Amino acid sequence: MTTLPRRAARWSATHPWRAIGAWFLLVVVAVALAALVPTAETEDADYRHGDSGRAAELVAAAGLDGPDTENVLVTADGVLDPAAADAAAAAVVTALTPLEGVAAVAGPQWSPDRSALLVPVQLARDDDGSGRGALADRVLDAVAGVQDAHPDVEVRATGDATLDAAIDERVGDDLAAAEGISLPITLVLMLVAFGALVAAGLPVLLAVTSVAATIGILAPISHLVPAESTVTSMVVLIGMAVGVDYSLFYLKREREERLAGHSTLEAVDIAAQTSGHSILVSGGAVIASMTGLFLMGDATFNSLAVGSIIVVGVAVLGSVTVLPALLAKLGRWVDRPRVPLLWRLNARIGRGGLSTRILAPVVRRPGVALLLSGLVVAALALPALGLRVHAGNLDTLPASVPEVQTMREVAAAFPSEGTVVDVVVGSDDDDAVARALTSLERDAVATGDFTATGEAPSTARGTTVLHLGLPYEESDERVDDAVRALRADLVPAAFDGTDAEVVVGGDAAVSLDTADRFGGRLPLVVGFVLLLTFLMMLVTFRSVVVAALSTVLNLASVGVAFGFLVLVFQHGWGSGLLDFTNPGFVIDWLPLFVLVVLVGLSMDYHVFVVSRIREHVSAGLPTRVAVQRGIADTAGVVTSAAAVMVSVFAIFATLSMLEMKMMGVGLSAAILLDATLVRLVMLPAALVLLGERAWWPVRPRPVVPPPAAPLDWETGEVRPAPGPERQPV
Repeated sequence: MTTLPRRAARWSATHPWRAIGAWFLLVVVAVALAALVPTAETEDADYRHGDSGRAAELVAAAGLDGPDTENVLVTADGVLDPAAADAAAAAVVTALTPLEGVAAVAGPQWSPDRSALLVPVQLARDDDGSGRGALADRVLDAVAGVQDAHPDVEVRATGDATLDAAIDERVGDDLAAAEGISLPITLVLMLVAFGALVAAGLPVLLAVTSVAATIGILAPISHLVPAESTVTSMVVLIGMAVGVDYSLFYLKREREERLAGHSTLEAVDIAAQTSGHSILVSGGAVIASMTGLFLMGDATFNSLAVGSIIVVGVAVLGSVTVLPALLAKLGRWVDRPRVPLLWRLNARIGRGGLSTRILAPVVRRPGVALLLSGLVVAALALPALGLRVHAGNLDTLPASVPEVQTMREVAAAFPSEGTVVDVVVGSDDDDAVARALTSLERDAVATGDFTATGEAPSTARGTTVLHLGLPYEESDERVDDAVRALRADLVPAAFDGTDAEVVVGGDAAVSLDTADRFGGRLPLVVGFVLLLTFLMMLVTFRSVVVAALSTVLNLASVGVAFGFLVLVFQHGWGSGLLDFTNPGFVIDWLPLFVLVVLVGLSMDYHVFVVSRIREHVSAGLPTRVAVQRGIADTAGVVTSAAAVMVSVFAIFATLSMLEMKMMGVGLSAAILLDATLVRLVMLPAALVLLGERAWWPVRPRPVVPPPAAPLDWETGEVRPAPGPERQPV
């Protein structure tokens, strides 16, 4: 049977320059799109959910949201001298008032304990944000000038423009460093995998061009699905992993068939029939997993899903078209120039020498192997039961960024700048609203969970906003309890008898609503992803047992990933080694994203391994022997593929942004364990125990594998070959 990957490979292999030219044109056009079409990014309104979203909507409609602000903090190492602080603050007012982009500079405000002086700065509105970076530079330069003139105090700036600019710069530096490190590491791993420079370079080339094409394609698509700020890093992360892995699967099989005596075209044809089919299924599994993100109905997840789906699709397209063309054109030159030591090492790994020794006790005592490996996985997944999620905040930003540290000090010294909730009231009865808010503020402060900010309620266009402070860090569990109590008890009691619309918003409420939204929809997404991958495995392998086993192993890997996140970021294991301050929680969007990415990517080598086992079963071998041979045949490829994924994700674990670090730790640790303990111990042990029952309801039909149908170099037509045609797995 001629499958889609096989037809694509045949055409590409017999028309190599057309295939290569078409791929080059695709990448060039995509990159041009990125330069010509501006990317539409997500806006604040895209993230509004629940009561906090409604509160933000009312505030924006009334014009009470106000422009961005900056804060200039004046402190000292020891006791702050009031005269020196006043002089520095006056100099700040003088320096910032005439700056372009500054609307107004308020009078200095002393902290309650008079340990700090704050100068609030109101910025002019900049709806498209195009001038924020330049404004931040002007503010920082002016503040630096004041600092030079007043060395006896510390004068520092932080706020909407300067903090955002600093974080954007840090993220850019992190990603540039990650990309600079990932390419040489990936190339080294490919050299170890192939032992030849050309073969090592092809997977990297395909991955890089797939990422470049995807980034370009995302520019026009962002006008339909706005792009979230982290989508590019996700495209790089996933694109490098799958792009290299798909090429690795294809190249390894093509080389194997050439070594078996087939011509280059015949080897490409067999690789397309087997590995090409596995790549198509693997890519489909990743895409199916990523579609689960759309169920969240969240701008961040929509953007990440679109970016991930496109980069996987592009990588699959390149693997079944331009890669066969390159292999056909290069022929045996793909194995040149050889690196002698690595070439010999690769030959030994390719024969499965190490895997055979590991697999032997698993096949000999499958029950014991499955029990012990299951206990290890269960122990590592057990901490996931205590998983706590929370929105990212100042605690999750790098303390090494000066503006972050300054903002933390501002929040500590000035309660109105710290953890705050907004009680937003929609009503035209100003007197009734004023009485109710006075009563609410009094009762809320009396509970001890809230503090008065000292600011009078703001009113405009029938909307009134009261700010209430909380004497806790934003990530403190008591904040969520206080917001729930405010909504359920305090607000209804204060506004009893009125017809006003009252909602609670602010950062603390947004965090709670987001966590509740993720928690409520997470089971739906998990069920959707697992069901979809189950159906894909069922259609691919025509076995209910294999599909169910795949689902169970996926759950085990996800449990391990969540367990590692809890151990590292809630309990602080390895925080010194990874250089971060333990926040005591996992950033709310990461567990769901790690889930779908891990399920999708782990299916790459799962499909590859099971396909080879099924291929041997189809050739008439008993399941036990087929498992031994299939694992031995694929162990080297799986090890190399996992090494690429782990190395790429581990690089993100070294970055300073905590959300990137969490993602890197969770994915690299889980994939390392998944590719070794789960897929090379638990999977073969389970299949050996199941025996022929593993293929229920229909065991793959035995076939006599004939020589690959030879191709004509000029026409691409298949010349008749004796015997039945080899069936795809």
